[in-house]
Amino acid sequence: MSARLQYGTTAKIFHWLIVALLVLQYLIGWFMPDIHHGMTPGVPMFAHVSFGMTILVLIVLRLIWRLTHPVAPESSLPPWQRLSSEAVHWLLYLLVILTTLSGWLHVGLHGWSIPVFSVWPLPLLAAKGTALAEFGHWHETLEWALLVLIGVHVAAAFAHLFVYRDSVMRRMLRAS
Repeated sequence: MSARLQYGTTAKIFHWLIVALLVLQYLIGWFMPDIHHGMTPGVPMFAHVSFGMTILVLIVLRLIWRLTHPVAPESSLPPWQRLSSEAVHWLLYLLVILTTLSGWLHVGLHGWSIPVFSVWPLPLLAAKGTALAEFGHWHETLEWALLVLIGVHVAAAFAHLFVYRDSVMRRMLRAS
């Protein structure tokens, strides 16, 4: 399997759909009420969990797609930029997966039964009252780490678009 020179339509759809859902997810997360012991989740939590599960499925599918449909690194980049680009992309996959899994675990620790998009019940990853009661803090920490890494990724994209004025961004923006 040889690597392509630009991202295909499927990769672009995965990328931009995940971007849109992450923006929505952060907005819901910031505006929903804080979670306290003994509280009952409401509509914002149901939406947050439902979109989180959607993001988890999409990021796993995107990862599988990336592994089976590789794109060659931009040949015009200096080695340090190619290496840092690869590192940031793999860290983004890892942090999105860890953040969604930590949220899923957090739901189980509260013992909530949350139907994903009011259709199917979310299986719980942990039992209520387990020794991982502080796991919610991990979810919040991972959310911030992911947001910082997204900021680095976006800043690099804008640097390529407006400072370097090279073809790096066109690989994700241009029609296949």
